[in-house]
Amino acid sequence: MEDREREIMLDLVRVTETAALMAGRYMGMGNKELVDAAAVDGMRGMLELVRITGTVVIGEGEKDKAPMLYVGEKLGNGKGETEVDIAVDPVEGTRLVANGLPNALSIIVVAARGAILPVPSFYMHKIAVGPKAKGHIDINAPVRENLRVVAAALGRKGRDLTVVILDRPRHRQLIEEVRQTGARIKLISDGDVAGAIATCLEETGVDMLMGIGGAPEAVLSAAAIKCLGGEIQTKLWLPDDEQRKRATEAGFTEENRVFTAEDLVRGDGIIFAATGITDGELLQGVRYYGNLATTNSIVMRMRTGTVRQIKTYHDLTRKTLRSMKMGREVEV
Repeated sequence: MEDREREIMLDLVRVTETAALMAGRYMGMGNKELVDAAAVDGMRGMLELVRITGTVVIGEGEKDKAPMLYVGEKLGNGKGETEVDIAVDPVEGTRLVANGLPNALSIIVVAARGAILPVPSFYMHKIAVGPKAKGHIDINAPVRENLRVVAAALGRKGRDLTVVILDRPRHRQLIEEVRQTGARIKLISDGDVAGAIATCLEETGVDMLMGIGGAPEAVLSAAAIKCLGGEIQTKLWLPDDEQRKRATEAGFTEENRVFTAEDLVRGDGIIFAATGITDGELLQGVRYYGNLATTNSIVMRMRTGTVRQIKTYHDLTRKTLRSMKMGREVEV
């Protein structure tokens, strides 16, 4: 894997670029299914060309429910020397794209075989911070205490902190507790992967992410946060007996176990790539200008700490994208 990482980084950016370019055509049309189908088609088509031998461990669902990018699907052109795990979210925020809202991303994570925890579609409590606050959070501690300690670690007052929280009814108490400390809150409608990554980038103005979100998204976030030197802690949110039964059947028997970034994505053989679909603080979205399109991406390599931000200009008079459904190159 180590020898292959450098070679495939740009290939993985091409994968997320393709998904973003195809999904971006449907921004604001109000159809989440159309957005997702376009991104899945493009991502799956491009992955056929990447020199890896990969297995999807986090994807679009089980095989009988997802025709492509399903858990267990083999991807790549089979010429990779080492087998790898793949976690994908062709559109992190399908509703964001469908409604023309910010912070939608196309994401892929590649890691050494067996490195990615294959979490089902559960929900998890999450708390994430950037490098300067690493080692100063405790998901089991009260909200007020976490905010106090993080503020001290950052050399700020509590009212200077900005906390990202998904705007959900389940977060009413959390929002109230944060407000009582005087900290600022940024509510987001979807897309907590972007929110988690933002904690590691000072220019975003985000200091913490807190709340309950998808477990697969926690894994994607952990991969990026490890590359950026931040910290994320999670634990399962199982609000009823049915959810607890599902977790037990999936092998998650410790309801209160805390999962760190290292538990979610082990080792340092990790590559994270994402392309913006709609504009956001992390990445600018796809722009179309007649015969030209632009995309903005980020790609990170854990082993070396390399983080690249890439702006790409696509000449649509000459460029085609690979469609898995059509089995050929198609116009953007």
